[in-house]
Amino acid sequence: MSTQRSNWGNSTTASVFLTLSGLPLSFELQWPFHRSGSGADFYLLHGDVHLEGSDGLHCLVAVQLTLTIKDVLPSLEPADVAPPVINTIRKQVERKQLEFLKSPKRVPIAFSARQYSFKRQQWDFVNASDEQLAELLRRKVYWSTKRGVDHVWMCDLTDAQYLGSPASRLLKVASHLPQWLRLEGEHASATPELMAEGPTIEAVMHAALEELEKKHAFERG
Repeated sequence: MSTQRSNWGNSTTASVFLTLSGLPLSFELQWPFHRSGSGADFYLLHGDVHLEGSDGLHCLVAVQLTLTIKDVLPSLEPADVAPPVINTIRKQVERKQLEFLKSPKRVPIAFSARQYSFKRQQWDFVNASDEQLAELLRRKVYWSTKRGVDHVWMCDLTDAQYLGSPASRLLKVASHLPQWLRLEGEHASATPELMAEGPTIEAVMHAALEELEKKHAFERG
């Protein structure tokens, strides 16, 4: 159904991508991938992951694309590789492997066979329930609206890939949220009722961030 593709021509995307726990992320990716100069057998892409709604918290990342996964990609062009890159980073945030700071520390991220099912020949990140999809879409529209995006694409193929769901299912779930989302085709805008939920949605984000920070504080001892 959806043939629209996100614009990955620039290093910065206006889209906001949510974790299931409620953390809103935006990305700056420094294209293109380049062969690692260290003699290792992988390609490297630097990026900066911003936590929306925070006071400048972010995480510098170095995505390490293995040759095994390179072989299953159509190309290393942003249009082909940006969605699984973003979803690999998003999954690492979901697993509390990344820490958001105000420092320039860069974190390596393996873009490897862990994210790909060779048996099914497809990406394998999460399998979200309808309830999880509905909450993620609500939060996506809220945070995107706060970022200045008036019409949010409900069939974003990066979200569909991450959530293990066809784009048509995302749109169907969105259509069942008239109190929160005003649909026009495949795009949604926030209702006043959704924006009034801001304190609750932002409280969820801060709670998820607190859990992530507790995990890293424990590991540091």
